Amino acid sequence: MPDLTHGDDAAAVNALRSAVMRLSRRLKHQRVDESLSPTEMSVLGTLSRCGQATPGELARKEHVQPPSMTRIVALLEAKGLVRLDPHPEDRRQKVVTRTEQAEAMLEESRRKRNAFLAGLVDGLDEDEWAKLRAAAPVLEKLAHL
Repeated sequence: MPDLTHGDDAAAVNALRSAVMRLSRRLKHQRVDESLSPTEMSVLGTLSRCGQATPGELARKEHVQPPSMTRIVALLEAKGLVRLDPHPEDRRQKVVTRTEQAEAMLEESRRKRNAFLAGLVDGLDEDEWAKLRAAAPVLEKLAHL
């Protein structure tokens, strides 16, 4: 295991943190719908990946408290971006599903953000682009640990 507190490894961790934060901020500005918070967009993205989930499952996946997720789901439902259906096995629970409107908005958001990143990648040479392509699965893994 590398020593992440001193030397080159610590410098690499610091540079990674700083770069990911700056790039994330820049991507957040590439929003399609300014009325949605980044958390609301993240919940819609999670629903896009997993199909449907209970509010409790969404709270765990999004690292927020269940009461906060209940409020987020209510806001998304009021905007017509999710619907709540009875849970098939537990009548006390609801299942949250994204709507077609949400999926269309997410697709447009992905398109806009991908175009933004593609523009940045245009400034890389072939070796840098190859390294970035190779790093993408590792960054994806880190994002989901």
